[in-house]
Amino acid sequence: MHLEPQSITALILCGGQSSRMGGQDKGLIELRGQTLVKIALDRCQPHVGGIMINANRHLTSYQAYGWPTFADELEGYLGPLAGFQVGLMHAQTPYLLVLPCDTPLFPDDLINQLAQTMAQHDVDCTYATTIENGIEQPHPVFCLLKKSTLNSLNTFLQTGQRKIDRWFETLSHRKVLFSEPSAFLNVNTPQELAQVERLMP
Repeated sequence: MHLEPQSITALILCGGQSSRMGGQDKGLIELRGQTLVKIALDRCQPHVGGIMINANRHLTSYQAYGWPTFADELEGYLGPLAGFQVGLMHAQTPYLLVLPCDTPLFPDDLINQLAQTMAQHDVDCTYATTIENGIEQPHPVFCLLKKSTLNSLNTFLQTGQRKIDRWFETLSHRKVLFSEPSAFLNVNTPQELAQVERLMP
């Protein structure tokens, strides 16, 4: 079994409140002259059949990038799973790749590795992990999901739960280990933005 790029839609998550960035809309923050969302779009586009953006503010700014843009269906900034939900609802492909907008150094082979593991094991979900100081560190917001998981997610959210890894426990899933923890550094503060810029090639 092999997953063709055309069978995957990418969802870029830009829907958070960015409280530690002074409320700035993180996807629209610039890094070396490009917004974080534009970096994510450019990096994933060659590997997928289409892209969607999940945003809850400045929707017209995101729509200007030319991809379908959807706000959470659930009100109140309920976290990444609310973005997962709209992605699964609107995806026109069997698989949904989820990426946050604020982690511009994600591995070049991220999508390929998640897709290969999905194809090999035919599970509901594959997601990234790293080992840091001998401890496994999951990165569940970097994941590949079957569109058929939508009903499961709707049921999970109706119970009031919001943790991604807790939902993954209800699915068949496989972890995919990546060797470089720094590839998953995300931008939550101005200091982290500067750190990520120093690490960019």
